[in-house]
Amino acid sequence: MSSRMPLIDALKGLAAQVIVLHHLASYGPIAETMNILMPSLTNWFFDYGRMAVQVFLVVAGFLVARGLAPNGAPVVFHPGLLIWRRYVRLIRPFLAAMVLAIACAALARLFMDDEAIPDAPGLWQFVAHGLLLQGIFDVPSLSVGIWYVAVDFQLYALILALLWLAQRLGETESAQRSLSVALVAGLGVIALFYFNLNAALDNWGIYFFGSYALGALSYWASVKSRSHLWLPLILVVGGAALLVDYRLRIALALATAMLLGISRLTGLLERWPDSKWLGYLGRTSYSVFLVHFPVCLVVNSLFEYFTRRGGYTGITAALLAWMASVIAGGIFYRYVENRRQWWPAGSAPAKI
Repeated sequence: MSSRMPLIDALKGLAAQVIVLHHLASYGPIAETMNILMPSLTNWFFDYGRMAVQVFLVVAGFLVARGLAPNGAPVVFHPGLLIWRRYVRLIRPFLAAMVLAIACAALARLFMDDEAIPDAPGLWQFVAHGLLLQGIFDVPSLSVGIWYVAVDFQLYALILALLWLAQRLGETESAQRSLSVALVAGLGVIALFYFNLNAALDNWGIYFFGSYALGALSYWASVKSRSHLWLPLILVVGGAALLVDYRLRIALALATAMLLGISRLTGLLERWPDSKWLGYLGRTSYSVFLVHFPVCLVVNSLFEYFTRRGGYTGITAALLAWMASVIAGGIFYRYVENRRQWWPAGSAPAKI
C-alpha cells in the first residue's frame, strides 16, 4: 500500500487555504475593508468558504477506512489504544495552538476592540477544550473553526466502534467485511437523510457522519472487482439525499468522495498532481488550520491600529495575514505537530 498520495495532500492543502480566506473575509476590520473593495469575492468566501470543511471530512473517512479496514475487513485489535492514540495525536498540537490563541487574543486586545477577539479564558473553558468537549458543553471557543477537531475525534471513535462491532459479530473475514460496510453505510444513510437535516446537532459527530461515511465507502468501493456497482450506488444514494433536501455541503462531499474513489481506481491517487508545493500545503494543513486565526487576529489588530483602512491597504493586510498563516503553520508543523519526541513510545500518531 503506497503511503504517498499527492491528491490527498492537494485536497487538504487547498481546503485549508480556502478556510483561511473564509475567516479573513468574515472577521475583523480586514474583512470590512475587503468587502468594500471586492464585495463579490469577499461575499463568495464568506458564504461558501466554510464548505471546504467537507473535503476534510471525506478525506478523513477515506483515510480511516484505508488504515482500519483496508480490504473492508476491520483490523481493530485494541480499540481503546487506537482512540487514545488519536486523542494524543490531535490534542497536543491542539492545546499548543490554544495557548497561542490566548496569547494572540491578549495581544490583539491591546490594539483594537472587536467582537472577533475571544475573551480571556477561565480554567473550565480551557479544560473543556482539552477534553474536546467545548461545543457539547456550549463553552465559548478559544479560536474560530476549532470545533472541527472535536468533531473529527467523535467521528473516529464512532467509525471505530462500528468496525469493532463488525469484527466481534462476524465469524469469518468475509462476514466481517460485509458487516463493516453495512454498518458504516447504514449509519451514513441515516445521517444524510436525518441527522444532517437537524442543525441543532452540529456539535456532534453524527451530524457530519454522512460525509465521513462517503469517504470511507469510496475507499472500499474503489476496487476493480466491485467498482462498477458500488461507486455508482454511492452516487445514487448521495443524489437521492440531495433530492430530498439540497445541501451544497453534501454535494461537495459527494463530489470529493467520487473524485477519491475514481482516482484510486485509476491510480491517479498516488501519481497526481506532482507538486512539491501542494504536498507541503497538505502536510501542514492541520497546523495551518490550528494557528491561522490567531495569526490573522494579530494582523487585523495591527491593521486597525496603524492604518486608516483607506485605499488598498486592507488587501495588502489580507495578503500579509494569509502568507503569515501559511508560514506560521509551517513553523508550527515542524516544531510542534511533527515533533517526534513529544510522542510516548508506541503511541506516535498513525498516518490516518
